[in-house]
Amino acid sequence: MKIGDIDLGDRPVMLAPMEDVTDHSFRLICKEQGADMVYTEFVSADALIRNIAATTRKLHIDPNERPTAIQIYGREVEPMVEAAKIVEAAGPDLLDINFGCPVKKVAGKGAGAGMLRDIPRMLEITRAVVNAVKIPVTVKTRLGWDHDNRIIVELAEQLQDCGIQALTVHGRTRAQMYTGVADWEMIARVKENPRLNIPVIGNGDITTPELVKEAFDRYGVDGVMVGRASIGAPWIFKTMKSMAATGEAGTEPTLSEKFALLRRQIRESIDRIDEYRGILHIRRHLAASPLFKGIPHFRDTRIEMLRADTFNALSGILDRVEHEIIPAMIGQ
Repeated sequence: MKIGDIDLGDRPVMLAPMEDVTDHSFRLICKEQGADMVYTEFVSADALIRNIAATTRKLHIDPNERPTAIQIYGREVEPMVEAAKIVEAAGPDLLDINFGCPVKKVAGKGAGAGMLRDIPRMLEITRAVVNAVKIPVTVKTRLGWDHDNRIIVELAEQLQDCGIQALTVHGRTRAQMYTGVADWEMIARVKENPRLNIPVIGNGDITTPELVKEAFDRYGVDGVMVGRASIGAPWIFKTMKSMAATGEAGTEPTLSEKFALLRRQIRESIDRIDEYRGILHIRRHLAASPLFKGIPHFRDTRIEMLRADTFNALSGILDRVEHEIIPAMIGQ
């Protein structure tokens, strides 16, 4: 699959953009674990042109994580164009426009998935951004605003006509948020449209290597984007890539290697911010990690882990889980 001149190979598996998750440390780890392309946290166009420090920091790209996309969102043409030029100057491999975020603070203000209620403006913004930059521009969006307005097949053609070079479709409507089941049949209808020539990337409920294979084999997408399943488990890309390429999931990293990756995330989060806020940032990964699922009588230890506010305290708890609690559970 190619996006412009960016060759992602056959059956690429990508890390989805996620706010407060896909910082450059996590992106780099996911890349090392097999992700073919990674996306930044989404960037507010308005905040970017106001030079808000917390926003401009999101533009940092480590050379080893490439290819990397920077994703922007907004609801007005001129700020989106100005933000796109700032993003291009930061040197990403491509620029992605977020027309899919469903949360109220974004969609409720007309940006993200809110644009699904104003298609003419969505297309105006897309066309203007494409014309403003030289790097490839892509779009990530949803099936439509709600069940009665699933317009994605027609919308995909319209976005292609604006000049985008790939489209990612999350298989839910904005009304669904993240509930229910992603509709991959609708994603397949987008891909099957003979008038669509750009790559179609599917997104939604991809949690196992088997589902990655099904996305390619059954639904015919060009690429697969993985989001929430990677939080606290960046190693999933290794088995997903193996399944996509060979039909076999391959060997997972060892328990020790998985814990080492979590400890690395903690250290790098602290180095990037500071000890207290760095640990706050990483708690989402710890809370979601499958490493701690299924451990009996783990509630008190989980609470202790998520309340730890120093590296030494948190590292000590992880040591206890890795070397005492899990071995005892396995030996039962």
